[in-house]
Amino acid sequence: MHDLPTDWTALAALVFLLGLKHGFDADHLATIDGLTRLNARAAERGARWARWCGMLFSLGHGAVVLAIAAAVGLASERWTTPEWLDATGAWISIGFLATLGLVNLRAVLTAAPGQVVAPVGLKGRFFGRLTRARHPVAVAGVGALFALSFDTVSQSALFALTATQFGGLAHALALGALFVAGMLVTDGLNGLWIARLIARADQIAALASRIMGLAVASVSLLVAGFGLARMVSPWVDAWGEGKELAFGAAVVAAIALAYAVGRRVALRAQAAPARA
Repeated sequence: MHDLPTDWTALAALVFLLGLKHGFDADHLATIDGLTRLNARAAERGARWARWCGMLFSLGHGAVVLAIAAAVGLASERWTTPEWLDATGAWISIGFLATLGLVNLRAVLTAAPGQVVAPVGLKGRFFGRLTRARHPVAVAGVGALFALSFDTVSQSALFALTATQFGGLAHALALGALFVAGMLVTDGLNGLWIARLIARADQIAALASRIMGLAVASVSLLVAGFGLARMVSPWVDAWGEGKELAFGAAVVAAIALAYAVGRRVALRAQAAPARA
């Protein structure tokens, strides 16, 4: 994360956008997809709340983010950000985004005709059976577990530490809450989206899932490529300085547009038999 804004309003807006973008992380999408499908196929009780898996996952994830923000806010007078943290976090983020972009692109391109394409994540493979939660509290616990990664911890610590220059703990928690609010929006929509696709496992659902899959893969690769360019080229880094808010908005807008297009395709197809 390069040179966060020093203006509070711009910083708050950027952190909310980062939360929205974080909710579109392929690991989030893949895990919420799996949890929603698992519980939608369960007994009637599980099927009733399956659509809320995205929101429950995000709440658990957000609890860890707020805990980090609180810890940073309390320790801000005695701790400064290590110089290596920003660069290391950037390289790890680039590597994960590139890998996730490639595996999700492959998933879309190799899917059989008519097959609904599920997002592909990496963290879920390490946690195995822990991601097969069948209770709302367990789903939130999975979200919390996924927050215990270097990229989430470092990102949360950096923006919380930046907030302390405005007043300490309260401002750090405020930014943490904005980040969580952004995640709740995107993760919650993703859970509802997957529930809708499950309800109509047909050609339209397959097409809608491909639109979303291609958007996630493309954005992941583009963000990774731009991040790499900033790390190796001083000119690109200087050009991108101060444009973090615009870049974050562009990423969110691209994914949101793909979601809206996919949803519209599904809704129009659903309405067609009724008009016939």
